Amino acid sequence: MSATKTLIRRFGDKLSGYPEEQRNQIMSAARWAAGLHQNQKRASGEPFIIHPLSVAEILVDHRLDYQSVMAGLLHDIIEDTEVTRKDLRREYGREVEALVQGVTKISVIRGMSKSVQQAETIRKMLFAMVKDIRVILIKLADKLHNMRTLEHLEEAKRKRIATECLEIYAPLAARLGMSRIRSELEDLSLKYLHSEAYEQIKQYVAAKKSDRSEFLEQFQESIRQEALKAGVEVTIEARAKHFYSIYKKMKRKGKSLDEMYDLFGIRLLCATQGQCYELLGIVHKLWTPIEGRFKDYIAMPKTNRYQSLHTTVMGPLGRMVEFQIRTKVMQQLAENGIAAHWLYKSAASTTGAVRPEELTIINKLKSWSGEKSASADFLEGIKRELLKDSIYVFTPKGDVIDLPKGATALDFAYRIHTEVGHHCLAAKADGSVIPLREELKNTQVIEIVTSNNARPHLNWLRSVRTSRARSKIRHWLNQHDASLFIDRNIVAKQKTQPPPQPRKKPGKPDKPGKPDKKILDKTKIGIKIGNEKNMMIRLARCCEPAVGDDIIGYVSRGRGIIVHRADCPNLKFIKEVEERSVEVEWETVSPKATKRFQVSARATTKLFSEIEGAIKKYHGHLIEGKLEDAGFDTLQGTFTVELDNGADFSRVLKSLRAIPAVTNISTIGS
Repeated sequence: MSATKTLIRRFGDKLSGYPEEQRNQIMSAARWAAGLHQNQKRASGEPFIIHPLSVAEILVDHRLDYQSVMAGLLHDIIEDTEVTRKDLRREYGREVEALVQGVTKISVIRGMSKSVQQAETIRKMLFAMVKDIRVILIKLADKLHNMRTLEHLEEAKRKRIATECLEIYAPLAARLGMSRIRSELEDLSLKYLHSEAYEQIKQYVAAKKSDRSEFLEQFQESIRQEALKAGVEVTIEARAKHFYSIYKKMKRKGKSLDEMYDLFGIRLLCATQGQCYELLGIVHKLWTPIEGRFKDYIAMPKTNRYQSLHTTVMGPLGRMVEFQIRTKVMQQLAENGIAAHWLYKSAASTTGAVRPEELTIINKLKSWSGEKSASADFLEGIKRELLKDSIYVFTPKGDVIDLPKGATALDFAYRIHTEVGHHCLAAKADGSVIPLREELKNTQVIEIVTSNNARPHLNWLRSVRTSRARSKIRHWLNQHDASLFIDRNIVAKQKTQPPPQPRKKPGKPDKPGKPDKKILDKTKIGIKIGNEKNMMIRLARCCEPAVGDDIIGYVSRGRGIIVHRADCPNLKFIKEVEERSVEVEWETVSPKATKRFQVSARATTKLFSEIEGAIKKYHGHLIEGKLEDAGFDTLQGTFTVELDNGADFSRVLKSLRAIPAVTNISTIGS
């Protein structure tokens, strides 16, 4: 235990910022955790206690309160030891027990797939975060240390964890304004998902380190002299962009590293908001600003409360240079985000601190907490709405409404009020009428025109992007359109009834036999086969239908509507499949022709843009696309496209095969 005692002592040396009573509590938790984990090892072979101590150290670095640090030390004990929640509550109280429970994984339930378990764990953690934001801060610290030591796991597990981190935890850190943690999580994810690109960027940036000093000198003296004349004290920093942002830019622009001239930017720090605008004027006076590259996040902060002025100018030697201008308080908030709330509390001042209830993500999660949805649907909604970029639009009264990028006027209408959405007839953006399915743009003023005669219809489901709008439209259609049943992104339609038999002439008696079945009240008709009505919809596990596939549905007794791919070989073995079939379609698929294909190709920086260009050549729209490293300098990916005319798909494939890097293309589904 001597090595463990040394680790705990070193950890204790970092607690000088906490009062003695709190230090004693933290050290007590550290010793208890060490005892509970004493026979456990990490994948590296090191004592397991290294992990909880490192998690707690990250929380100490962010100056979180002592209960959070204790929970960081104890976050694995319910999952990995014999200790119960009751034991933990008895030792350290209800608050620490609730924090630990919030970050503990959902127990494995028989029959629950790993993906469902993961989704349930994330759902539980996010709703625990609504009650206490510290839950997610502890989880982010846990993820950060795991990512720092990921090399000890097998490759498949590394890639799975890195993907989860890039899709969920790094965006979560961004939404909470914690740029320092977000940047490190993104860079480490890049390291394990695209190791070759990561090493190239790392070496290139290291080789350009001397350029960074020269780069700073070119600007520093000019800015200092002008700031001195204006009486503004300024701190000037040259900042290197983190590796993942460079990688994304290379992919987006289809450029190589040698063509990237903006690897460094300049940050100006001052004391007040007024001085920020003075410094902006100085920068624009010294160098020509680039049109369309100025953003004022001070007047209009991001949803995570980030504030700064951003501008790009044409600097010496014709190089574009990005400037960030902010106060020192804004810088602290930009790096630590919501964690700065505790930093300020410890400094006995809350000036400038971000309160949890001010964050958009917290308020959105609160609004979702009452809604029922399948785990996978919930997780996809989280990724699509909360973890992607947002836009701001305005009501005619000037109220700010934030929506996920890609949202439409219908999403806006349902955000205002459910009844406004249900009766939406038309929409105006900045005074001009726009289609209801058109994507809204940042800072537009949106006006909704309503009518008592307007009602939701099925095509609206294909236009909306937010879970709120989709769930409200689904609910209305399920309640008011007896011919439909909508569940799990699939629309089941009632079979068309055969035309009624001609009425018999009066005076002639009916022939003996079965009586006619008459429909007296059409509002009572629903999706019904035998005695089963409006069941749950399930996706068949044998063929795993995906959005865009041609699908067939049939009613399975006691299990609801089962949806198979139209070409599923198992359909021929299902009894009465014809008699029990129902018409089904994807609610989010356009009525236009939707096609899917798979690509294998040699790795090039411009491959994605070349594929997109080949699709656009025939007026196609790329709905979904992903390219992944397949090893040996090759890429593999799947794409879903939407075409006005299905016959154009063969032309698109021919155009794709003409791309030099493409080695193989195959269609998916019919």
